[in-house]
Parts: sequence; structure tokens; C-alpha cells
Amino acid sequence: MTKSKAQIVCTIGPASGRFEVLSEMVAHQMDIARLNFSWPDFKTRVEQIDMIRKIEKNCGRKIPIIEDLPGPRIQEADGHTYDRKAPSVLTEQDRNSIAFGVEKGIDYVALSFVGRAKDVILCREAIKQCGGKQLIIAKIERLVAVEFLDEIIEVSDAIMVARGDLGNEVSLEKIPFVQADIIQKANKADKPVITATQMLLSMVKNPTPTRAEVTDVANAILQGSDAVMLSEETAMGKYPVEAVLMMEKIVVEAERHMAGHGRINSL
Repeated sequence: MTKSKAQIVCTIGPASGRFEVLSEMVAHQMDIARLNFSWPDFKTRVEQIDMIRKIEKNCGRKIPIIEDLPGPRIQEADGHTYDRKAPSVLTEQDRNSIAFGVEKGIDYVALSFVGRAKDVILCREAIKQCGGKQLIIAKIERLVAVEFLDEIIEVSDAIMVARGDLGNEVSLEKIPFVQADIIQKANKADKPVITATQMLLSMVKNPTPTRAEVTDVANAILQGSDAVMLSEETAMGKYPVEAVLMMEKIVVEAERHMAGHGRINSL
């Protein structure tokens, strides 16, 4: 079976929190695990990390872990927003999570609601203060981050096109073109870029995706994404294994049509 060059990031949650399910996801080409620290249940996180490390040994390959920080997130009944008046995107909860992540040897820290390069620099200082060397993924989900994208890319180790929150600040019809611009600039800087949010969202409830979702995933690869991410699909969906398998099929097919395009940066 042909394995994709681009990587698949899967969010771990109740639907994928059992050893058997997660093992099957890895067997179907899940490459990277994402832990969402918006709900900082460290006891559960320890169990998830230990399980991932055990599966690593069983399958004989590294499964990097992304610790996704919440930043100044404000939870609402039908979703979330963020505190625009927060003095820093790096909160006390974030700092506690960084200390935990460094102790547990996670691989990447995903910084939420980045606005300027200084936010990434502050996060890197916090990691160093804890004795860590974790790499930083800057999540582009604010209009100001799009405006200052070049300086953010320069100081980051990787970039995430976080289309969920970005869609709250950029007109929806502009999202495909903003996405393309972010990917292009990350490619030019030779920084890995992840495209995320609602890629196979219908698979939260259904065993197959929509045609539009398949096209979306393929387009992200054709634009130059180094990784694509599953969120609700694998965290709380009814078909986490099927979502990974479908994602892999789409990515492999997209890469087959990218004749001569060999640039893929691994996280």
C-alpha cells in the first residue's frame, strides 16, 4: 500500500481514547497525535500520552505529539471566541500546560491566537524556562496574524491554517484564498504547514464524507500542505478509524496527481 508523503494529524478524544481504536488509527496511517489542552485534564493527558508511547513501541515508529494550547479562549454555548483585550495570547493556563508538556516530553506546542512574532518568541521563552526545546506551531486564526504572517513564519517552526477561528475574522468566501496564501508563504520559507478544521466534518456522524470535503482535502494537498488535520472527526466522531483511512486515501490520490512535486516537509 502506498503511504502518503503528507502527514495526517489526529485529535485524540473520547472517540479515540481507547488503546484498540488508537492502534487501528495508527495502522491506517495516522502520523501525529494532537491533544487539545482547552480542557486541561492532566490525568487524562498522562493516560493518552502513555498510550501513544506504548503504541509507538508496538508499531516501531515515532508518533509525535502536539500540545495545542487554548490561549485566551472564551467558551460559549455554541462554540468559542477569544478575549481580544487579553494582555498576552500566552495565558497562565498555557504556561501550566507547557510545564506539563515539557515534563512529559511532548514534541510540539501549538500556540493559539497568535498575532505577531513576539507571541511566538514569548512562548519559546516559556518553553526554555521549563527546560524544554519543543518546537512551536503558530496557529493562524486571526486577521492580524494574516497581516503579519511573514514575521510570524520567520520565528515559528511550523504553521497551522486554523480555519475555524479564522472564519470568524475573515469573510468565508475569502478563506480559500487566504489559505492558499498562507501555504504558499510557508512553503517559500521551507516551514511545514498544517491545514486544519472541518476537513471531513460530516464523518463525525457518517461513515463516508461529502464530495465537497474530499475535494477540500485534495485541494489542501495540491496547494502544498505538509499535513492535514482531523479534529472532531477523531476526537468525538462515530467513525474515527474510517476518517483516518479516508483521509489517507484522498492524500495519496492527490499526491499521485502532483507529478514532479517532491517538496513535503515532515513535522
